[in-house]
Amino acid sequence: MDLEKRPREGSETRVDPRERPAGPVVRREPEAPEGCLAVAIRIPVRIVVLVLVVPVRMLWDALVVAGRFLNDTLLRPLGRALLWLGRAVFVWPFVGLWRYVVVPLGKALGWLGHVLLVVPLVWLYRYVLTPVGHAIAWAARGVASGAGWIARGVGAALGWVYAWLLTPVGHAVMWVLKGIGAGLAALGIGVWTAVAWLAKYLVLVPALWLYTWVLAPVGRAVAWCCKGLVWLLSTIVTGIGTALYWIARILFVLPALALWRWILTPAGRVLAVVGREVWDALGHAWRVAGHISLAVGRLLGTLFRWIFVEPVRWVYRSVLTPVGHVVRDAVLRPVAEAARSVRRTTRQALAAARESVRQARADFRRMLFGEPRQPQPVDRREPSGREPRTLGSSTTALTKD
Repeated sequence: MDLEKRPREGSETRVDPRERPAGPVVRREPEAPEGCLAVAIRIPVRIVVLVLVVPVRMLWDALVVAGRFLNDTLLRPLGRALLWLGRAVFVWPFVGLWRYVVVPLGKALGWLGHVLLVVPLVWLYRYVLTPVGHAIAWAARGVASGAGWIARGVGAALGWVYAWLLTPVGHAVMWVLKGIGAGLAALGIGVWTAVAWLAKYLVLVPALWLYTWVLAPVGRAVAWCCKGLVWLLSTIVTGIGTALYWIARILFVLPALALWRWILTPAGRVLAVVGREVWDALGHAWRVAGHISLAVGRLLGTLFRWIFVEPVRWVYRSVLTPVGHVVRDAVLRPVAEAARSVRRTTRQALAAARESVRQARADFRRMLFGEPRQPQPVDRREPSGREPRTLGSSTTALTKD
């Protein structure tokens, strides 16, 4: 019997039209038929894996429960205590130091620096440096105006020297240099023409004849020989490469292809089927072990409740609660009433003592300084108490006396 329910091949699941989803219906592709190898491997593998996984899953669930209990009862309170201790040891002292030592000290140092440095520097800048700077600026403006007047005079003199002395001399020098340059240019053109004619008939014509009738035929012959040598070498290399290719194909490629096609591929498919079945068996066994572990946990919880919790609850309800009520009604409530009456009496006695001390202090003050002066009432022409307003006591501008 298969441990997992599977729909039979070719069967269709009937769906109630009222339970169909509102969205578009997605058609599932029919599963591919399984081979006999998968069916033969599945049941024994799942039985073996279930036997091996159940203890692991039960141990895992026990560790999870123990970890949660340890976290709730020990680690979380310990973490909170350590957090509070860390705040008390590291955070709060630094906060107090900053708030009650560093900040007041910084404010005091800032006020002291303002009084000792900023105020004297402002006074020095305003009443010493500013007048001195204004005086230096006024002197600098005077010196600059004098230097400008002198510079304008020197500039006018230099302009007169340039216009009436240097310009005519420069024109004369340029005229002489132009004449010398024209003579040198004519001489250079003649020399260049002679040299060019000699170079053409002594160098260029013989070199062209040598290239046309000697070097070009020799180069063509050398190129033809090189092409033939390259064709021969390429033919030899191509033949050797083809032979090596077929040797390698026959000795290595075809055996490797046969090994891959007829041995490795079937073995890989078998291993894939085995691995898939083992993986599915692990998942199925883990889920089944979870249900078994849950059932065992509930059984142990029920036994713990019947053996320990229910007797403790019965003792608490049937024994401790009546005894606690008797102790509360017979002992705690009378003691509380007595304590409240004593507290009330003590509060009244203290109030009476405070009132007596206040009266004695007032009598002593009157005995030393006399009665305090009473404020004189001011006549504001308003009725006192509940007396009605009349025309004689009106405060309007038309009826004033």
